[in-house]
Amino acid sequence: MKTLENSLILGILACAFYLPLVVSYKKVTIPAELKSVAAKVSVNTTSCSVTCGLGFKVEEMCEITPAGERRNCTLRRSDCLTSWICGLLHFTVPVGKPFEISCLSSDATGIDSQAYIYTWRLAQGLITTNDVLFKPFKNPDSVIKLSPTRESDAGTYRCDVQMTKTFKVIKRIYFGIRVIQNDLVDLDFQKSLTLEQRIAENEEEGNKQNITHVETRQQQSFWQSKLLNEPLIGVGSGVIGGVLVSIALCFLRKIWRSNAAEK
Repeated sequence: MKTLENSLILGILACAFYLPLVVSYKKVTIPAELKSVAAKVSVNTTSCSVTCGLGFKVEEMCEITPAGERRNCTLRRSDCLTSWICGLLHFTVPVGKPFEISCLSSDATGIDSQAYIYTWRLAQGLITTNDVLFKPFKNPDSVIKLSPTRESDAGTYRCDVQMTKTFKVIKRIYFGIRVIQNDLVDLDFQKSLTLEQRIAENEEEGNKQNITHVETRQQQSFWQSKLLNEPLIGVGSGVIGGVLVSIALCFLRKIWRSNAAEK
């Protein structure tokens, strides 16, 4: 009985708390002014201009009416970030030749330089991505210019691009630079090939281009030889047959003469 009474009391209390909520509920109506308002949203966008680091994308912004119609469409360029790690780039530079490396891609040169912080580090004389081997390299700009390039400039340069407001790293890229003497090796690959290597390369290209022509010529030669050999085979067979017949006749003649002499 006490359990039943407790259950009834809890039920009454629940109804007491629930009823005011039900009674106080009112239907929400949307004002007529809001029904005619058009919202401006992005209806189309391009992919990011780069696969890593800071890039941009172009969005098509349109006003959408309550009826679903598009109007007053415009194009808007906005920043985008796919991945902040860009990996390692290799360069081979002769001594004395001017050379420069940049954290920013060519399509991002128009951005506000004050919105980002560029931090450079150098692993001198090494081509590596091991961050333990890097030491600070003073250069506040996004570009490092080597003019002229010296042997001591060889190594790996790491650039970190950070947001000025949040210090968030949005790009990290490594530049591996090898510096060589001008008389050590000729960078013109075709010019440095030996005569045998040039012949082999030309033969390889020629084989790829003339493989169909060679197969056609082989087929033509096969049928020509077949057509030429058939008459030769016939003539040869006739000559051999005639010789055999002549030998048989001579043998029979000798036998006939020997028999006649005995009689």
